Amino acid sequence: MTRIYFNDVVMRDGFQIEANFVPTDNKVRLVDELSECGFAKIEVTSFTSPKAIPMLWVMGRIKRVPGVEYNVLVPNLRGDERAFESRADEFNLVMSTSETHNLANLRMGREKSFSGLVEVIEYVDVRTPINVSLSTCFDCLMEGEVPQTVVEEFAQRFADLGVRGLTICDTTGTANPDQVKRMSEALQKRFPNLQLTMHFHNTRGMGLANVLAAVQSGIVRFDGSLGGLGGCPYAPGASGNISSEDAIHMLDAMGYDSDMNILRLLQLAIELPKIVGHEVPRQVAKAGSTYTLHPEPSYVDKLRRAQ
Repeated sequence: MTRIYFNDVVMRDGFQIEANFVPTDNKVRLVDELSECGFAKIEVTSFTSPKAIPMLWVMGRIKRVPGVEYNVLVPNLRGDERAFESRADEFNLVMSTSETHNLANLRMGREKSFSGLVEVIEYVDVRTPINVSLSTCFDCLMEGEVPQTVVEEFAQRFADLGVRGLTICDTTGTANPDQVKRMSEALQKRFPNLQLTMHFHNTRGMGLANVLAAVQSGIVRFDGSLGGLGGCPYAPGASGNISSEDAIHMLDAMGYDSDMNILRLLQLAIELPKIVGHEVPRQVAKAGSTYTLHPEPSYVDKLRRAQ
């Protein structure tokens, strides 16, 4: 039975586009609840300048569960210095493989972004494991399809710098299972020693199909967001991430081992709309698990006995 590892990103990626402020107490409680569900990783926050102090408060108050890695997004060297104070288990760096998206999102070209991340990696000097998230690895809604060779080139440059892992992001939610299969097989063959994580959006309804294509190609690590929250503000029309609980429920039903407490996770997903103040794009939490049986109508037993 294949073991699958999930990283939940609702705290950072999910909340980044929420209009309503989520109080710190609620954030701390949510991380603690996610920790008890069995996630391999939880992306707790980002260390961008205006939010550094409140985010240190969150990292300082959470209950760290053995076996769970708590990672943070580090945008630059200044954020890196603050991130060390948080005692994060992993630093996540990010840039786009699309020049236009990188300019729109990070206000700089790819090469400048790469140089800045090299500074971060050199400053960390293997004191904390580093993962690099590469955005728009399949398509850019401003440029069009991103060649796989471009993705592999940036992946190689970061691998040469000694990062522990790479996250391949379908930021625009346009990837299809055939693309995912080709990308997954190529990257695993080229980088057998890297932690490879896939990050999908469900913008066009292909999120779970892409998860399945990746799993069947040998990928065992995925990002997901509780309730399907999130989305990139600089990817026009891109809605939320795949729902963690929907993807985990699907893979569990197929016999994969996620080591997750799916019922506890579904209950947490049910509570999420109260935290953010609106409905969220979840499915299984609304419909119920396939393992949940319902009472039969009273007349069924009479019909059964009359046969």
